Order: sequence, then C-alpha cells, then structure tokens
Amino acid sequence: MHTAETVTLARLPSGVPVQTTVHVYEPDDDDTDGATLYVQAAQHGREINGTEVLRRLHGRLERADLTGRVVAVPIADPLTFDRVSYVTPEAIDSIHSNMNRVWPGDPDGSIHERMAASLWEYAGDADAIVDLHTGSPDMLTHTVYRQNDDASRDLAEAFGVDLLLAEAAGEDAEEEWSERNFDGKLRVAATEAGIPSITPELAHNKQLVEPAIVAGVEGLLNVCRSLGILPGAVDSWDGQTYRNHLGRVSADTSGLFVPREDLELGREVRPGDHLGWVYDPTKYTVLQEVEAERAGVVYSITREATVTAGQTLVGVALPLDDGMDDELGDADPFSEAEDELDI
Repeated sequence: MHTAETVTLARLPSGVPVQTTVHVYEPDDDDTDGATLYVQAAQHGREINGTEVLRRLHGRLERADLTGRVVAVPIADPLTFDRVSYVTPEAIDSIHSNMNRVWPGDPDGSIHERMAASLWEYAGDADAIVDLHTGSPDMLTHTVYRQNDDASRDLAEAFGVDLLLAEAAGEDAEEEWSERNFDGKLRVAATEAGIPSITPELAHNKQLVEPAIVAGVEGLLNVCRSLGILPGAVDSWDGQTYRNHLGRVSADTSGLFVPREDLELGREVRPGDHLGWVYDPTKYTVLQEVEAERAGVVYSITREATVTAGQTLVGVALPLDDGMDDELGDADPFSEAEDELDI
C-alpha cells in the first residue's frame, strides 16, 4: 500500500508554506511488526541523483509484497532544490544556511531547524536511515558511515557500493569536526539516537548520472532486504573501507588549480606524491606544488579550477589500518610524465 502526504515543513515570512511530499509504503494488511526504513534525498538541493533514485524505487515498492515500511522524502529541502543550491541564502536562514547541520532540529528554531524537526518526526521513529547525497563533479560513488558503529557499518555493507568511508564523530573526530558543526548531520544525530544511518554519495551534482542512480536503487533494495522489508538475501560485501575527511589535500593559497594529467580516481598515492599545481593566473608563477600528505586512494578531484585558500583540491581516502605505505613499497604510482607545469 502506498500513500503520499503533503507536509508543511516551515513558513516563509510572507506566510507561504515550505512543503514537501512524504511517501509511505507498507503492507496491505496493516501489519506494523516489520522494520521501518526512512530515506530522503535532496537535503542539498543541487544533489538530485537521490531524487531520481526514489522515483525509480517508487514503482518497485508499489508492486512489492512488503513486510515492513519505507518512508521516503524525495526533496528534503525545497528551499535549496528550487535554487539548485547547496545552502540557502542568508535572507532565508541567516543562522543555519545548511540544513545538514541542525538535526534533529528545533520546532521553535530557524527555518532549517523547523524543517529538520518536521522530518525528524518520521526519521526519529525509523529502524534505519539512508540520507542520499551526491559529491563533487569528479568523485567515486561511496557510502559514509559512523566509524565504530557496527549497525551502521552493516547497513553500509548492505547498500553495496565498493567504497565505504568510516567517519569519526564527536570526541573521536578531528578539531575540524566541531569547527564545521558536523554534529548536526542527520547521520550523526541518528546514530546518537541509536538509529543506524548511512550517507551514500551518488556521483556528482546537478546532473543525473545513470550508473550512480542504478547503484542507488539497487542499494536501497538491498537495504530493504537486509531489514526484512523485502524478501531475498543480500550478497556479501566485497569492497574496501577507508577513513573519511582526514586525507583531504587543500589549497594553501588562492589561484587556478591544474591537476596532473595522470591523476585519476581510484589511484593509490603516498606521502609526497605530486598531484598538481596552484598558480597565479596573472603572473603565471606556481604558488603551490600540490602533494599528497598521507597514503591512501584518490576518491575526488576538484575540476572547477578557480580555487580559494583552504578549499579541498584532492580527496584521499585513508586506509583504516594505516598500512598502505608498506603495501605500496617503492613503486611510483604515477607515470613518467614531466613533473613541471608548462607555463
């Protein structure tokens, strides 16, 4: 059985409601003993692959013999979706422009806090949560889960993509965690509430990417099978697990970023490996020789060349056991390309 409900998340100053649609799929016999999965997409409005995943999942669930419930929200943040943006402008929410920093929300707070609180009424009652996101224009599809949370790890493995990123949270995280208010992520708030939660990053934003959409649909079907909502077994996961955030290589200064031509997603790197250059676009001088700081696997590369100081240039996923230096030995992972910027 499928129902769709229009839900008012908050109101704008003019009184215009901010609304979205909540879809519920459940057994025809009103059996409520099964597990409940909450899944949402487009919390950041330009990240649209998850919305298409839920549209395709809709037909599969309507025809399925369910033994549990799926609650799906295809557009979690209409304010950013309508603007094809990551966050809202200051005029809409001057306190919390990023909805994924305020969970579980506050019914008396800012607009985003009120919106999160409205959706938490559904998410907070779930047995598992999947928060669908997308990454940068050149990024491997992967799933993020809270490090050392076994139930969330099991959920991530059930989703089934090859690359898992374990993310430390709270007191176990780096200083940047508190500086960027990451405690307010839906995934973190959910695990704090005892609800296993994952964040699949399905390719890049603003474009529908077919392989990522297919991976998202199959991933959600596998999660439903693992929770007993759908019949069938889930194949054993056989991918790789790394740590999130710690390996990011950032710009020391502003300028234009030129990655090496042979820098590719999935490539293994070691400390000191050369990744590209940041140069002064007016004087043509090289401002930064971009190098890997730690051993790992490249999972994202910035292709929007104009960068500012502190911006991530290359994302490097670090192995959980820190043993990659020994595994790589002395082999040069890059080709014999000339290690200079031709200017």
